[in-house]
Amino acid sequence: MKKRFFLQAAAALAAAFSLASAQAQTTPIKFQLDWRFEGPAALFLVPAAKGYFKDAKLDVSIDAGNGSGGAVTRVASGSYDMGFADMAALMEFHANNPDAANKPVAVMMVYNNTPASVMALKKSGIKKPADLNGKKLGAPVFDAGRRAFPIFQQANGIANVQWTAMDPPLRETMLARGDVDAITGFTFTSLLNLEARGVKAADVVVLPYADYGVKLYGNVIIASPRFIKENPAAIKAFLLAFTHGVKDVIANPKAAIDAVKARDGIINVELEQRRLQLAIDTVINSADARAEGFGQVKGPRLSLMASQVSDAFATKTRVNPNAVWNGSFLPTAAELNILPNRK
Repeated sequence: MKKRFFLQAAAALAAAFSLASAQAQTTPIKFQLDWRFEGPAALFLVPAAKGYFKDAKLDVSIDAGNGSGGAVTRVASGSYDMGFADMAALMEFHANNPDAANKPVAVMMVYNNTPASVMALKKSGIKKPADLNGKKLGAPVFDAGRRAFPIFQQANGIANVQWTAMDPPLRETMLARGDVDAITGFTFTSLLNLEARGVKAADVVVLPYADYGVKLYGNVIIASPRFIKENPAAIKAFLLAFTHGVKDVIANPKAAIDAVKARDGIINVELEQRRLQLAIDTVINSADARAEGFGQVKGPRLSLMASQVSDAFATKTRVNPNAVWNGSFLPTAAELNILPNRK
């Protein structure tokens, strides 16, 4: 009897030790998204739902966000270890906070092109960038497209425009009712929001920045220098697991929305499927992304963007492209080869 009790106790102790050992080997990561749980969030929620992060010995918690600027500052503050943010917002933070001790750095490119565009109703007569001369444009003051508009303006010889500011929920409403002539915003956000307000996609003119001489990079995965220093292996494991997840999302975007709905049960599934597909087609599996390789950047293009952001955002110091990017944790070229040829 005593022997049996001893064996049971020993087995329980061994199991507890094994569990504690496994937990000790798991690295927790607090991850901050740039926006709400919408279609593109599937890029991160799918690898979490499928256990790719768990298999990589990572305990990843993913929170919704309220803008790229917020994602950058929360990672900088140490509240989050990693995040997802617009490269321009990251550059601006670096240049305006040169003495900050924990400036986040980009470790993987996800949106190879900025999703920003100018959108107008066809009945406005706006067909090309030059038609924006003298027109009234609307966007929140912190909108990425509005912040970068001087670059678009210079590239297309637009003399002057008038700006109207509003809260994000009012942007598409004001365009639909004619309060402004055009708006700036992420295409896959504003175009579908306009449809939700009764505007047909066929009645909207979309002028993507990437198609009109503005080759800004879009959203990147960022990490805090402190986390990189303490957990370099976890960064590499995260990026590889994420890459596997993105491959699955591209292969089956409709199924990927299940992971988003699991986090926000009131989403419009059909709308978010379309939003995700639009993001894939325009900024993830774009011609530029296939040319440069998923996850990667090109030095000359990054340097040009740094200069353009410095000028357009009137930063306190010039953006140093070498300070905002660290590609040493990326998976191999073969592992990053996930973008299918477009039909």
